[in-house]
Amino acid sequence: MAEEWLKKTTRPVKMAQVDTTAPNVARVWNYLVGGRDNFEVDRRAARQLIGVCPALSQAGAASRAFHRRAVRFLAEAGIRQFIDIGTGLPTAGNTHEIAQDVAPQSRIVYVDNDPIVLTHARALLTSRPEGATSCIEADAREPEMIIEEARLTLDLGQPVAVILIGILNFITDAVMVAEIVRALRDSIAPGSYMAIMQPASDLDPAMLEAALRWNQMAPTQVALRSRPEVAAWADGLELLEPGVVQVPLWRPDERRPDEEQPQGAQPPGVMPLYGFVARKE
Repeated sequence: MAEEWLKKTTRPVKMAQVDTTAPNVARVWNYLVGGRDNFEVDRRAARQLIGVCPALSQAGAASRAFHRRAVRFLAEAGIRQFIDIGTGLPTAGNTHEIAQDVAPQSRIVYVDNDPIVLTHARALLTSRPEGATSCIEADAREPEMIIEEARLTLDLGQPVAVILIGILNFITDAVMVAEIVRALRDSIAPGSYMAIMQPASDLDPAMLEAALRWNQMAPTQVALRSRPEVAAWADGLELLEPGVVQVPLWRPDERRPDEEQPQGAQPPGVMPLYGFVARKE
């Protein structure tokens, strides 16, 4: 996999350096989704956030379940190419596993700028023989670079699905986020899709306190957003039913009987994560 990745990137590979003195976005999220690639500083940060906002104890599982349902829906709709931006540390049910379970010939490009994530991705995110996977070292703030390098693996004259799950919240400039979404939308072919998830600012007041706590202890800042802000990202696209909703409510009936269910996926109260899937006409 490493040799394949090196052949499909034009950027130098950075040496992964581990900082265990501050919580890391990818590692904290890895803990929240039940992974093991994290340190005590990450687990302690996650526990503090859950203490402030109990819904976060289920957020990782709910996010992963939305991700699985969205990718499976897209693959069953005929999409055979995916760009997963903000990949995060590999866990069970990665984009290529879900897509290639439906269509083994699917091709997936993973994008992240964390050297630790990329080290794991090069080793673990391996494709079925009929398809392909590659990894790009790039920041979500570089949509043109992402599209340019994705062309080394994908035919962007054909429809593609762009996955932006849990990444736009780490870009605090709202204008920049809108520009990123617009640039990606304009770069993909008609018949393509975008799947987006964003933590909400207007569903659970405890999330505001949790975001403040995170921003005080972590170098990577987070921004919550309201439903109207998230819905605006679908401008110029056909927003699929049920629209912009809490992620457990996005097509819950499409869960497979054998699919892992997020514990307490529909607890009393709310899940403060918005998600949607939209199609480019």
